[in-house]
Amino acid sequence: MHIPRSIAGHRHYAAALAAAVICSTIFAVPDLSPAGGGPSPSVPAPQLDWKPCVQGSPFDCATAKVPLDYLNPGLRTIELAVIRHKATGPGRRIGTLFFNPGGPGGPGTVQMPQNYESFPQQVRERFDIVSWDPRGVGNSTAVNCFGSRKEADAWNASKAAGFPVGEQQRTAYIAAYKDLARRCQQRDPELLRHVSTADTARDLDQLRQAVGDPQLTYLGISYGTFLGATYANLYPGKVRAMVFDSNVDPQAWTHASDPPLTTFLRMGADRGAAAVLDKFLALCGSTTTARCAFSAGSPKATRDKFDQLMRRLREHPVGAWTYGRTVGDAVNSLYVVHPGWTGLAGRLQNLWQGRVPEPSALPPAPPVPNPNPYLGDEQAAAVFCSDSPNPRDPAAYHAMEEASATRAGDAGRFWSWAAEGCADWPATAANIYRGPWNKPTAHPVLVVGTTYDPATPYSGAQAMAKELANARLLTNNGYGHTELINPSSCVKAYESRYLIDGTLPPAGATCQQDTPPFAAPKPQGGVATGGGAMADVASLVVPPPAATVIADRQ
Repeated sequence: MHIPRSIAGHRHYAAALAAAVICSTIFAVPDLSPAGGGPSPSVPAPQLDWKPCVQGSPFDCATAKVPLDYLNPGLRTIELAVIRHKATGPGRRIGTLFFNPGGPGGPGTVQMPQNYESFPQQVRERFDIVSWDPRGVGNSTAVNCFGSRKEADAWNASKAAGFPVGEQQRTAYIAAYKDLARRCQQRDPELLRHVSTADTARDLDQLRQAVGDPQLTYLGISYGTFLGATYANLYPGKVRAMVFDSNVDPQAWTHASDPPLTTFLRMGADRGAAAVLDKFLALCGSTTTARCAFSAGSPKATRDKFDQLMRRLREHPVGAWTYGRTVGDAVNSLYVVHPGWTGLAGRLQNLWQGRVPEPSALPPAPPVPNPNPYLGDEQAAAVFCSDSPNPRDPAAYHAMEEASATRAGDAGRFWSWAAEGCADWPATAANIYRGPWNKPTAHPVLVVGTTYDPATPYSGAQAMAKELANARLLTNNGYGHTELINPSSCVKAYESRYLIDGTLPPAGATCQQDTPPFAAPKPQGGVATGGGAMADVASLVVPPPAATVIADRQ
């Protein structure tokens, strides 16, 4: 549901992530997986003709051709945009580490270069790092339901930012997503039926074969953990090492609840975001305005100040900053602690003083041919709405909003509307995997969960570790969405050792985030494993760079 890249890049990704993790449908989709879970043996591995993405770039690009439908591989083919950074340690290469940046809808060809420096140094030395735009996304054969960017921008402007407030905005919001579904059905209905997570897992195995690795080495964050779990259960014998960072509960993703709830409410994203927002306000109120501009001098006073600002924005927006947009910005900004939390505090203080916040500066474009591919809401929806059951009655979302607000406040309102785009989604996935999740894998999986995560709660990591047949849970005591973009030297050391030689952390191991919110940067993070310190672990990792984020419409 979100890698080292810049914060502005992260915030764009966070918005995408929220959007990506957002659309799910209550269709009863048959499991048409072929026996054994994998594609037909008759499907040859694609050929990857690597060339520098642009002259002088350290990244290589290639295009892979794969079947649209693995059950009928002789029919239509589609293209996957793939990117690689070669291992930097000459003569020490182990193989390829495949990376998925989440979403669904995260374009790996953009986000891997942006976040490359956040991978542990020893991992960069020993592995080629490869990512790709999943089918339906970005620079690959993509879902695009508009004739032009101008049309897409006009559609986006027709609905409220963040989430709708009031009957008029709710009506317009529902109508906008109904219109999107109609447009998508008209453009390429066949593609819409073949962009499920199971389809992408099969693509991933094709890419593994294309690079010549006998087994898969993988890092997936946010939604990428669900993709990884799907791969691990379709191809259990092909698992060499897999790291899942900030986990989606696979049962919550794939199975409806009674009474019906959206995927995000089943996952507890509303309560998770509310808990992190509360910590943001408490920690802000515990420091000075020099460190947190929104501080009112104490945790209680700062919480009260935030509540008062939200009430004021409901009646009197500041420019385009409505209550719904501000709450959405707050939740998304909690994904990356540094500098996301500081930036959020500054924007809230500007709004408190009646000033329109300044837009964040965008980072330089990464060295790839198309650093700004089209990434409309429909790309996330096409995956999410095919994989995950969500209420089909648009009228149900307001009732869910009110119920969620009683347990999660403003964050509950945001997360309740995050899946509404699935209510009218027109396509049913032709091939989907809903479990089981406990097929014994050739090697164990490392599951990393952050205790205060505003998108994929720590409970998701606990559930993932329990569901998988052979997994070890590593707890990261900290804040934000994914350790990759909220670094812990301790976690990176454990990950490096596991990816390089298969050594798991001790059972019950815990780590600390390197730099707490609103604190001066620390040179090194601490390690706690059942009360003991591991002085040798930190030597495996270089100091982490500034981080970035995942892609979903959260």
